[in-house]
Amino acid sequence: MISIVVPTYNEAGSLPILAERLHTALCGREWELVVVDDGSPDGTADIAERLAPRIPLRVVRRASKSGLASAVMAGFREARGDLLVVMDADLSHPPEVVPSLVDAIVGGADLAVGSRYVRGGSTADWPLRRRVVSRVACLLGNLLVPVRDATSGFFALRAGSIEGTRLNAIGFKIGFEVIARGRYAKIVEVPYTFRDREHGASKFGRREVVQYLVQLGLVARDKILGRLEP
Repeated sequence: MISIVVPTYNEAGSLPILAERLHTALCGREWELVVVDDGSPDGTADIAERLAPRIPLRVVRRASKSGLASAVMAGFREARGDLLVVMDADLSHPPEVVPSLVDAIVGGADLAVGSRYVRGGSTADWPLRRRVVSRVACLLGNLLVPVRDATSGFFALRAGSIEGTRLNAIGFKIGFEVIARGRYAKIVEVPYTFRDREHGASKFGRREVVQYLVQLGLVARDKILGRLEP
C-alpha cells in the first residue's frame, strides 16, 4: 500500500483539490491519504474528513501548531503502507508526479526525491530572491547528502529505510532529515516543476531559516562522529 502523508495548517482551500487530483493520479492503485492537521482554525480537518470514504483518507488531529517535521513523523507512525510519500498540501507539489515517485521505488530505489534541480525540473513564478535562497540552502545541504535538491519536501521511500531511525523534528526541512539519516542503497531524483501555492499564505520565514541552519549543524556533527549510515 502507498501512504501519502500530508501535513496541514489552514489548507481548507487546497486540500480538497489535492485529494481529488491524487484520486485521479492513483486510480487502480491501493493507497491512503494521511492528513496530519495541527488544529487549523479554518476547519481543514473537518473538510478533509468529509472527503471520506470516497477518498481513502484518514485525519490525524493535533491540538496545536507543532511544526511540519513533527507532523510528517506523526503521519509516518499512523501510515499503514510499506511505501511512504510526503508532499505539501498547497499544490506546489503536483499530485500527477506521485506515480513517478512510486514507480521509482517499485523499480528498485529505496528513496525517490522530487527534484527541482535535475534535468527536467524547475521552479515557476519565483522572484530572484527566493531562487537564490533556495539554491544556497540546497548547496549547503549538498555538502552532507548525495541529492541535488537536498531541501525537497516531496519524496517517496520504503518504510523500512527509516525504521528505527531517530529523526529530529526540527523546522520544515523533513526531506533533508530523511535523506541524511535513512538507510538507502539506491536514491533517484525525479524531476518536477515547483509552483507557488494556489491557496492561502506561505508559512516560510526567518525562523524556518534558522531552524534549517541548526538542522545542518546537527547532521554535520553526527556525520563527523560517525552516527549516520554510510
